[in-house]
Amino acid sequence: MAEESKLKWEGKAIVELPGTGAEAVWPFLEDFCNLHKCFPIDTSYQVEGIQGQPGLIRYCASTIKGDDAADETTIKWAKEKLLTIDPVQRCLSYEIVDNNIGFKSYVATLKVVPVNGDDAKLAGCKIEWGFVSDPMEGWSFQDLKSYIESSLQFMANKIDQLECSEN
Repeated sequence: MAEESKLKWEGKAIVELPGTGAEAVWPFLEDFCNLHKCFPIDTSYQVEGIQGQPGLIRYCASTIKGDDAADETTIKWAKEKLLTIDPVQRCLSYEIVDNNIGFKSYVATLKVVPVNGDDAKLAGCKIEWGFVSDPMEGWSFQDLKSYIESSLQFMANKIDQLECSEN
């Protein structure tokens, strides 16, 4: 319960891709405005800025269906701004600048780390997703952490599938 009362929620999720090298995974994250290709959302696209440059803003959205036929569907969306990007270190950071999900302040850092150094013959990497957020109304810290962990696992599985279909 200590996390619940903190002024900021801070955490990290890590997923390992034992058969896929960092050099194959990084392009999926580096392609900031095409997140929907490997993340469980319906759409993402560039709103403003220059591709691959800090200041780039993407719009991400998903349609959420109600629990029963009488419930309306809603669109949950966020605009996210690329803060930093480093293709050599394979990391980027972004912040949510506007949304209807409930984030007041949210900054994330994604990093692709080779598991066996940069030896491409010994493929394998991990994706690290760190975050700092204001507490969200109606959510617990664990809710947010679980959402990030499951989304990251989805992303890793999708990248593995896409990589296997290309090879």
